[in-house]
Amino acid sequence: MVQGLLAKGLDGAVDWLVDFEGESSSGPTRDVQADTFDPSVKMQLTPEDYEAYRKAREAGDEEAIDAFRQKQEQQERDDRRSMRSFEQWWLSRMIETPRPLEEKLTLFWHGHFAASYTTVENSWHMFRQNQFFRKHAAGNFGDLLHGIIEDPAMLRFLDNNRNRKGSPNENLAREIMELFSLGEPELLGRKRSPYREIDIKEGARALTGYTFRDNAFYFDEGQHDNGLKRILGRSGRWNGHDFVDMLLAHRSCSEFIAWKIYRAFVNDVPETPPSDEVRNVVVQLGKTLKANKYNLKNTLGELFRSAHFYDASNRAAHIKSPIELVVGTVRDLGVPVRSIDTLRTAAARLGQRLGHPPSVKGWDGGRAWINTSTMFLRQNTAVWMLTGRDAGGHPWPKDTTPFDPMPLVEQLERQGEVDPDEATMYLQRLLLACPVDDARSQAIRQVFTLANNRVNADSLTAALCVLTALPEYQLS
Repeated sequence: MVQGLLAKGLDGAVDWLVDFEGESSSGPTRDVQADTFDPSVKMQLTPEDYEAYRKAREAGDEEAIDAFRQKQEQQERDDRRSMRSFEQWWLSRMIETPRPLEEKLTLFWHGHFAASYTTVENSWHMFRQNQFFRKHAAGNFGDLLHGIIEDPAMLRFLDNNRNRKGSPNENLAREIMELFSLGEPELLGRKRSPYREIDIKEGARALTGYTFRDNAFYFDEGQHDNGLKRILGRSGRWNGHDFVDMLLAHRSCSEFIAWKIYRAFVNDVPETPPSDEVRNVVVQLGKTLKANKYNLKNTLGELFRSAHFYDASNRAAHIKSPIELVVGTVRDLGVPVRSIDTLRTAAARLGQRLGHPPSVKGWDGGRAWINTSTMFLRQNTAVWMLTGRDAGGHPWPKDTTPFDPMPLVEQLERQGEVDPDEATMYLQRLLLACPVDDARSQAIRQVFTLANNRVNADSLTAALCVLTALPEYQLS
């Protein structure tokens, strides 16, 4: 793939990357079956069940009460299994897709519009939200923002199903302003917040009646507050979509989304506020986004063609998330998947379980991914992926699936042999985002020395174990 992109040149490569809808295949061959996740095809508690349960409680019928609870517990177990299946399916899709930006953006939006199964407790709603993010991954941010206020998973996660006329719930209105569209007050060195507390309260009124029934959005007109509201300086009988339009029209919205895109694709930028140079780039990117009427594909294309994107200061400036680490290791090294559930579990132990962001803020990312515990587990995960065995005596499932690493260096082969010095340098250029010091480079070379200076499947696998344990391998 890398050689093919080089042949296309910068513009051609960027076009191929962002215009991923042109690819004929969009995921693993074992594509999702709706009934894998849809609770409606499993044993469901019906309104009749709940009515019978109510009557049983009134009558003190312990046998009927117990039967209802057993059915309820079985349904919950079934749905948790469905959620694990969904996590496995999505991880497989990320590994196998010929459209990598599509899945990277789907994961990005999952972290931006963060909703967790722990609260939602409905695998079908989580799956449908995932499909919604994928459909609009590089489409229009306005469509994403309008769609999220009708998304059952988000409505449940932020309690908007309890947002009623006369008793507004502010959760969705607050987060849609603070985390989904305008950003927190101190963002990018702002001198004042782009919104006030009254805007949140009035926004909550605009969102009254936005709920869901079964598996679909439902606008409960009887619970919608149709009175006059004043939001961001404008008065009217606003509803939820009017509210979203006002957010999209606000200058801070395009800047905030540009900031999130910048951190995800260019540089984590841990300092707050960022440097003047970074702020200027983000502000310009926000203007581009606004000028393109929130078209994400055009904005990403402009970013990926910019000189700033390729600046030396932005190389190795992003710490791989657990999912990026696992998926990237399989795709870059060509290692066998071995066990998709073990990879899912490993990523979760490293702090990133698909469908389970820790809060509505999503994952903190950046330096939060790395500590002494996760660094060891990252190294152990890579060793298991390469060898099928763990490096530290921990109870990982052993896997004897063979891995042939020789295709990684086949272009270096001369008269049936690969020079170990050339292989050492080539692997670093191929797999690391930045150069390493001589001591670390020599640690990789030493593996070939111990193998009588032979580059074969065993010595190359051992060298990869050393390379993937380097701090530089955690960067992209």
